[in-house]
Amino acid sequence: MTFRVTILGCSSARPILSRHHTAHVLNVHEQFFLIDCGEGTQHQLLRYGINPLKINVIFISHLHGDHVYGIFGLLSTMGMMGRQRGLTIVAPRPFGEMLRSHFGFFSIELPYPLEIKEVDARAAEVEVWGNRVFTVTTIPLRHRVPCCGYLFREREPGLNVHRHLVEGYGLDPAQIAALKRGEDTTLVDGMPLTAAEATYRPYEARSYAFCSDTTASGKVVSLVRGVDLLYHEATYLHADRALAVKTGHSTARQAARVAARAGVRHLVLGHYSARYRELGPMLEEAQSEFPASVLGGDGLVLTLEKDHSLKIEQI
Repeated sequence: MTFRVTILGCSSARPILSRHHTAHVLNVHEQFFLIDCGEGTQHQLLRYGINPLKINVIFISHLHGDHVYGIFGLLSTMGMMGRQRGLTIVAPRPFGEMLRSHFGFFSIELPYPLEIKEVDARAAEVEVWGNRVFTVTTIPLRHRVPCCGYLFREREPGLNVHRHLVEGYGLDPAQIAALKRGEDTTLVDGMPLTAAEATYRPYEARSYAFCSDTTASGKVVSLVRGVDLLYHEATYLHADRALAVKTGHSTARQAARVAARAGVRHLVLGHYSARYRELGPMLEEAQSEFPASVLGGDGLVLTLEKDHSLKIEQI
């Protein structure tokens, strides 16, 4: 089952040629979700071969331009591409008012239903979206404006029955269904067969936490504890931590310390200031605190395997 993050942009407020504004695409079991939508996001979707019409939900962390300017053009493009299926946008208020003003000013009428779900960026662990596959809860962040991250967590997969037992005991559909519900059953010879010995889970649930603009926060540590993959902004090197405090951001070292304290499996950095053309020092700084750190970059694809290992590819 797919659990994959594609980074479309990794820059902070000012982009450079090799780094676009923040946007991630999460693919969970071939369901696609866009997280933040900085300027140029639709170009990056095209560049990396992701069809915008496949996007089910858009999650916006906060209403700074480098995280949201791209959504206006993207919504219109989806309409011109013939989208008819509804689209949900989850964002802090007053996103709905901002979008309605834009539509009114430019006389835009979308040919598909649009649902705006505004969230309280200060509230923790509120389930803002979910289906039978996974849930999304909020992570309050500390920035200059209301800002929230999102925790994407797979639901525990259902039980499977070992094939060799199905064939060896000649289990019928009713017995298989009972075992999958976690119930014991009785074989034709009267012997019991317990669900504990007959079933297994195909994989353990995986998780991805997206923490955009924020100062280092103990609250974040508690909310992302034990996640498989943490994205945490790293706008500055630690030598520039005074700037991080002033602007409501984190350093690479602080991001790594959050990962270490939270006991996550993997950390990916991003949201780099344009002042740094060379990012090697960012990675060195982070890995000195948390060795399982990765530099995020445009076109980087991070796949969480069933065993929770991380596969890294560059498009």
